Amino acid sequence: MAMFSEEIRTMDDLFVHQLADIYYAECRIEKALPEMMDKAADAELKRGFKQHLAETKKQIKRLEQVFKKLDQEPKGTECPAIDGIIEEAEDIAGEIEDKEVLNAALIAAAQAVEHYEITRYGTLVAWAKQLGRKDVATLLTQTLKEEVATDKKLTMMAKKSVNPKASRKAPARKSAGAGAARGGARTKAARSGGANGRRGRRAA
Repeated sequence: MAMFSEEIRTMDDLFVHQLADIYYAECRIEKALPEMMDKAADAELKRGFKQHLAETKKQIKRLEQVFKKLDQEPKGTECPAIDGIIEEAEDIAGEIEDKEVLNAALIAAAQAVEHYEITRYGTLVAWAKQLGRKDVATLLTQTLKEEVATDKKLTMMAKKSVNPKASRKAPARKSAGAGAARGGARTKAARSGGANGRRGRRAA
């Protein structure tokens, strides 16, 4: 924590640090997307990942433009948050055999990444404006809009096709449990009725 405080003393330092954070994240995402494309069994989802990969490459170049405007060398700062999101997605995807369910998991992972990016870019845009760097804010706003649009596309894809298909794969555990419960209830009722019957005959 002490080292972090020494490195970041001004708002400009903080801005560059967050810029390095999202630069690392974008480069990490660029490497992860081809594998997500390969795993996706849904044609529309596969196209979506392919489009997002092309978009990510452009966003990396845009970030490099921002670094240049700030007279900084483009470099990334290791980001445990994005590493964790991607690693968790890879672990979960490795455990899912059903393709429809896997598609749903891949969309969830992609949206977790998008939400992280949206948060980071939103903050960077606000800070750039505060620091009087409208030129930088304009570039970052363009990327922010792209991330929001991608998130909306993924949401629509999930709602319209991917999630409904995945949910049809759910086993009918509830009905089996309900049947067992009804069976148990009938057994108890029979025993209770038998006992009452015997008591009734004795009373007569």
